[in-house]
Amino acid sequence: MRLSKMLLVTLREDPAEAEIKSHKLLLRAGYIRRIGSGIYAYLPLMWRVLQKISQIVREEMDATGALECLLPQIQPAQLWQESGRWDTYTKAEGIMFSFVDRQKRELALGPTHEEVITTVAKEMVKSYRQLPLHLYQIQTKFRDEIRPRFGLMRGREFIMKDGYSFHTSEESLKQTYKDMDRAYRNIFTRCGLNFTAVEADSGAIGGSGSQEFMVLAEAGEDDVLYTQDGKYAANVEKATSLPAQVVVSPFTSYEKKETPNTETITKLSKNLQCSPTNIVKNVLYQVVYDSGTIVLVLISIRADQDVNEVKLQNELVKLADNYSATTILSLTVPDEKAQQKWAAKPLPLGYIAPDLGDDYITSSGDIEGHFLRFIDNTAFELTNFVTGANENGYHVVGANWGEQFTAPTTVVDIRKALVGDRAVHDHEQLLQTARGIEVGHIFQLGNKYSQAMNATYTGEDGKEKPLEMGCYGIGVSRLAQSAVEQCHDDNGIIWPVAIAPYQVIIVVPNITNAEQMEVAERLYQQLNEAGIETLLDDRDGRAGAKFKDADLIGIPYRIVTGRSLKEKKVEVVTRADNCSENVAIEDIVTIMSARVKNQS
Repeated sequence: MRLSKMLLVTLREDPAEAEIKSHKLLLRAGYIRRIGSGIYAYLPLMWRVLQKISQIVREEMDATGALECLLPQIQPAQLWQESGRWDTYTKAEGIMFSFVDRQKRELALGPTHEEVITTVAKEMVKSYRQLPLHLYQIQTKFRDEIRPRFGLMRGREFIMKDGYSFHTSEESLKQTYKDMDRAYRNIFTRCGLNFTAVEADSGAIGGSGSQEFMVLAEAGEDDVLYTQDGKYAANVEKATSLPAQVVVSPFTSYEKKETPNTETITKLSKNLQCSPTNIVKNVLYQVVYDSGTIVLVLISIRADQDVNEVKLQNELVKLADNYSATTILSLTVPDEKAQQKWAAKPLPLGYIAPDLGDDYITSSGDIEGHFLRFIDNTAFELTNFVTGANENGYHVVGANWGEQFTAPTTVVDIRKALVGDRAVHDHEQLLQTARGIEVGHIFQLGNKYSQAMNATYTGEDGKEKPLEMGCYGIGVSRLAQSAVEQCHDDNGIIWPVAIAPYQVIIVVPNITNAEQMEVAERLYQQLNEAGIETLLDDRDGRAGAKFKDADLIGIPYRIVTGRSLKEKKVEVVTRADNCSENVAIEDIVTIMSARVKNQS
């Protein structure tokens, strides 16, 4: 392709809309163009990158025996209502684009396709002889992000590979899960990325287990906790650890103490001359279920720990049936306005005890009249602890479960793992942190969707059984931008050879120089005939500007037909390290073919 014929407009300044480096570079280099909030046009260079990534994905997926298909982007609400996720996606998370057609039927633009593929399997898979079955697609998805940002990282329209497998047993599912783990590692390795696989929370997708693949980059939105020995890595939402060891409590007898102006843990521990590990703090949350029921949740946790709200939400979803619900719509710390709706009297905020009375709640039709009480393991294990006295300005010390306080019956792990915590697998290993961009996620769904949607098969014993399912996703467009976030310098993008839009760019410093143009044209033809994807910068412009554009758009190798022609050579510049060398013209095709082959 000749740059004089390509739609390419580069920018010298960073666009005001862009926040992170990769977003700035993709806009400046003419790869994408913003059409609306979270909506981008993929321009010719970008489309080539996306095609390269998609082809790598196809090759690795096909190698596992998966079959490519294409599912509808418009999905009937009825399918999502069958699975129980309609309210989750349209109300609780609010990320579904939903609408009503002229026949008054509710529809949605697909953010994911579990319901559609389960319906296909329900109608077409009848016997165990048809299993296992693995289908995948590469297509556009839609999610109504509250705050679209970072370009293709968090857009409202994006390209994704999503795959779904069906099985007769958990063992078969786990085998495909392992196959996908290997395939995903191959995909990201072939794309030239530095990545790590981490344990993850399944979120609204659900299932018994899941794993995320993270491209490591400072601009990542996810925190990854890991150990130096390489034996543990997890998303902070899923991570587990051993908290700091408890300092022996200085209190040996129970006593109520006046503690004015100690509404924070720091002030309280200083006032009482004790460690935060000796204190039980009691945190209040308000949860709204999709049945309309409002429940007040009181959590007792060690004061040096924080509540992991993802873990808490998962525990609350498990209890949805108790409130005639299927999911939760919101989880918040109730502010003063929220408290006015249900608080029967002023709360002793900062001084709450584990036994805060239910009489603080004004029960009504939609408000549950009793606190839902949880206790984290860190608080359950304490003795002679400090906690609130349910009276402003007072705390109690030397308290114990089973004596002064009855421990909540629901003991859970809802603490947030922290940097510096001891690892569960090896107490000598301490958790460290890194930033990551999620580019892939694999799930063991089990029979969550097949049971809800009555997708069954006839087993070898003649009995009807629910299908076992797996789900596997890769953000194709996000992966492309993640590569830029990880691979760039001050001059622009540095594409890995395997996914670069072109592998070589030939720059003609002066297009009026007949020799420069003749050599460039000849090499352009020879390289393309040899299967090396080559750009020819035949634009009428200054050499310096052409060199800057070549660095900005990030083509792996630059060939310059300049002053070295007098020695029958051309200059070859490697974009990754900016190393330059003069190579004989007759050797160019052989040398470039070897280099491209070795790095693709």
